[in-house]
Amino acid sequence: MKMVKSLITSIIIGSTTLAMPAMAEKAADGAFKVTDKPLTLDIHFHTKKYVYNNDWLVEKEAARLTNVSLNNVASMATTKSAEAFNLLIASGDLPDIVGGSSIKDNVNRYGPEGAFIGMNELIDKHAPNIKAFFDKNPDIRSSIQASDGEIYYIPYLPDGKFGRGYFIRTDWLKKLNLKEPQNVDELHDVLVAFRDNDPNGNGKKDEVPLFMRNWEEMIRMVTLWDGHASGSDMFHDFYVREGKLSHGYTEEAYRVGIRNLAKWYKEGLIDQEVFTRGSRSREYLLSNNLGGMTHDWFASTSGYNDSLKDKVEGFEFKAFIPPAGISGKRVEEHRRAKVKVEGWAMSFTNENPIETIKYFDFYFTEEGRRLANFGLEGEHYDMVDGKPIFRKEVLNADAPLNTIMWQNGAQIPRGFHQDYSYELQWSNKYALEGIAKYEAGDYLVEPFLGVSLNAKEKEVFDKKWATILDYMLEKQQSWVLGSANIDDDWAAYTSQLERMGYPSVLKVMQQAYTRAYTK
Repeated sequence: MKMVKSLITSIIIGSTTLAMPAMAEKAADGAFKVTDKPLTLDIHFHTKKYVYNNDWLVEKEAARLTNVSLNNVASMATTKSAEAFNLLIASGDLPDIVGGSSIKDNVNRYGPEGAFIGMNELIDKHAPNIKAFFDKNPDIRSSIQASDGEIYYIPYLPDGKFGRGYFIRTDWLKKLNLKEPQNVDELHDVLVAFRDNDPNGNGKKDEVPLFMRNWEEMIRMVTLWDGHASGSDMFHDFYVREGKLSHGYTEEAYRVGIRNLAKWYKEGLIDQEVFTRGSRSREYLLSNNLGGMTHDWFASTSGYNDSLKDKVEGFEFKAFIPPAGISGKRVEEHRRAKVKVEGWAMSFTNENPIETIKYFDFYFTEEGRRLANFGLEGEHYDMVDGKPIFRKEVLNADAPLNTIMWQNGAQIPRGFHQDYSYELQWSNKYALEGIAKYEAGDYLVEPFLGVSLNAKEKEVFDKKWATILDYMLEKQQSWVLGSANIDDDWAAYTSQLERMGYPSVLKVMQQAYTRAYTK
């Protein structure tokens, strides 16, 4: 326990923002002024949840400090950000700033054609804080550059390493006199015990040993047989190893993994409704004392220890380190992304690019980063010993803290660097203990940060990949459900991938990866 507490402390102290000195007093109007005369820039910032809001407290505070205000021109007539962007680009009437969901591919496609302003020189000359961040993180800079080498958007940059982990009903383990499973064979035995030995004590064989809120997390368990499901925080993505790209769904280890997951499914160890139960499965199965194990987010999953303690007698659902796979290696494939496709960019119509890049740079200063992460001092947080600490009334409000932040313009996917201590403050002790366990080990795989395809590469990718992936997932589901056998199908499956153009897709992906990351 002392080790766990020490690790938790190190995580918190290690946060960049928490090391910032306390402000002696509230920053004066124009303290980060980028222009003497007040400037208003139009912005089209669209996500599926919201558009930019002129009345956000964070927006008003940023305007007070920088002398730059943003005026929203985006509409929520559609909740589909891709559709909103397509309508905007088709109109030709672009505002000064375009941002929100999935900006990367759009601006890296249309930027080289002249629709967006390349920012390399602007960053070097007028954005010292952004430049310092990219100098410290050259892999991130490489990941966001377009095929022509220009940066066309400033990305939303998550913080922290660990997102999801394995959770198990430790109260069930105690009741059945079992220990946390240390390898894949022990895991199988524990799940069998959950299935057969009535750990919920109702006299029925109704337990669901292994369930997943996202069925893709079940597929991720091919890592127990040395397979790969994804190399990034997105499901079904390519992965990178020593500079070479591949896709896990084409490899022999994946075949072995799916074979075994199909066996577990047939044995009733995996939720029989794993593909159909949906996002409410965690809530339903835990609340009804039916679910035994999952792989999910640390903070939200740990929260059930608080919300169900009075509803399910003895309830205890704790994170445990990844079981060792068949080769003896413990693997956690999911990690928080270092960079996202969200952010913001300057369109060619922007007549104030220097002021705009300086405004973008504000969010990479200590004050701007704190504003984007925690909201307003005195309203949402107080500085305590040089650290931004959320106020009790904010932490204890009826609405979730992240919702409160969004409603006030903090934690939205503008171009800024998130601070993980924001999440640590509303994570309970079970989440912190789980993260500390993962922090103590070496379980994470090499991250794939993405690539930017040039026009010819994108033509190949767009023409072939969606159909290939659909085929992969169709076969995957049939194998797990037992309507087909992966070993019987494997030769035909790999031949079909060849005919559908998988080698050419991998080739253009590798070309783009080598161009971006090889110096």
